[in-house]
This record gives sequence, structure tokens and C-alpha cells, in this order.
Amino acid sequence: MESTESNGAPSCVEPILAVNDVLKTVQYWHDTLGFPDKWTWGEPPNHGGVSWNGVAIQFSHNHDLASVSKGNAIFIRSKKLEALYNFHQKKNVEIVDPLENKPWGMASYTVREINGYFVIFAGAPIPDRNEKSAELPSTVRVVSRWPTIKEYQHLASAVGWSAYLDEVVLQKLLAAPLFAIVAEDTVSNGVIGCALVLGDNASFYYIKDVIVDPAWQNKHVGTALMKALTHWLESNAANNALVGLITGETLTPFYQQFGFVPAYSMVRYIQRAVT
Repeated sequence: MESTESNGAPSCVEPILAVNDVLKTVQYWHDTLGFPDKWTWGEPPNHGGVSWNGVAIQFSHNHDLASVSKGNAIFIRSKKLEALYNFHQKKNVEIVDPLENKPWGMASYTVREINGYFVIFAGAPIPDRNEKSAELPSTVRVVSRWPTIKEYQHLASAVGWSAYLDEVVLQKLLAAPLFAIVAEDTVSNGVIGCALVLGDNASFYYIKDVIVDPAWQNKHVGTALMKALTHWLESNAANNALVGLITGETLTPFYQQFGFVPAYSMVRYIQRAVT
């Protein structure tokens, strides 16, 4: 199969919304919703658009289509969701669904713009400021040791990492870290979480496989693991060393509390044909 790169991979998607008044719509998205860049075409304008940090929306004058398109929705990700929500509140935007964490691992809120379209702004989960305790359950302890192959297999299986269940692969995987840590449930004597640190012990360290059994997630186990890893790095890592990790966007706030900041990176997987 020919690579999509050689065919010219798409770089962005720009929805086109049918509206009755292009100029009024562009001004609303610019002044009220906060999109800084705007443009129109025609006199009077029959097409236009707005953009903001790589997100672009176009508008086209089409009375018939606009009349039957009310209620359609678009989904926009934001890296500073709470700040945007506060801005929209100050602008008296019609918010039909307030900002809250959703069961699927994101936070979002929904506004109805002047043409009747719903705009869902979403991003990483917001911290629970009503949370009373950030302490581990009394039955959990964090221990500086490597997980056994069986313990790692259990955790990897619990979070759906089927590629990391082979014992031969795990022997190599668990022999590589400079440091490892596990969280244990003292009632069952089972391992409920782990985290590994790899590196050259000179200039670069990589945090890998921060895993928490789903039954123990949202109970500060991951926080305790990262606190222990951070303490070890600050005590043992070389001065001015770079520490990296790869994570999904929704976990950005979690790792930011330990001093990590988003940075551009590139990855490549080695995939050989199975014979």
C-alpha cells in the first residue's frame, strides 16, 4: 500500500456553516467567542471565516440550508478550557451546558451561537476543587522495587496493554529501568500500580509505564507513584538532565503538577512484517 505521506496527507479540517448573515456571524465569532483572526469575501460578504490557534471555521451565505441546520454541532478542543469558559461567561455567551468533567475523560461546555449551532469546547479534565483529601487509602503503600513479570502482566492486562504480556519481552523490559516503584494493597498483598525510569544516567531520563489498576484509579495512587519518582530523580539524576515522558493530552494537567511542560516531539514505531 502506498504511503499517505506521498499522496499529500491532510493538514487540517475547516467546517463550513450555512448562515443568513456572514458579516454578523464573523463579527460575533470574533468579538464574542474570541476568535482573533477573521476574513470576509464579497460585497456584501457571502463567505467568510475566523481562526484561532490552528482552529478555523468558515461561513457561507445560504438561507435555505441555514434554516434547516440549526441544532447541528461542532467540537473544538482547547488547551486552556477554564480560561476560555470564564471569558465566554464575561461575554454573556449563551451557555447551554456548563463546564464539567465528563465520564469519557474530558471536560467540556456547550454554547449556542447566534445561528443556532451548538459549539462544544472541550479539553483536559479540570481539577476537583471540592476534593477534601489527596491522601492514599490507608491500605496502600508505595515501595521502591521492580514489579515481577506476573505483577506487570496483571497491570498491563488490566489497562488493555496486550502487547506487553509476553514473558520474553517482559524480561527485557523489566531489566532496562534505572529505577522502579510499585504500589501495593496491603490487604490483598497485590500490586495495584507501578512506574519505571529509564535513561543513560548522565543526561536523559524517561518515565515509562505509569500504570494504575482501573479499580484503584482516582484514589491518588498515580500521584503517589509520581511523587516517589520525582523524589528519586531530584536526588539521583544528573544535574541539568532532561526528563521526558509521552502521554495523552487529557493527562497533561496531571503531569504538569510535577513540573513537566508540553513540548514538541516526534515518534516512530518499528513494525516488521510477521512471517
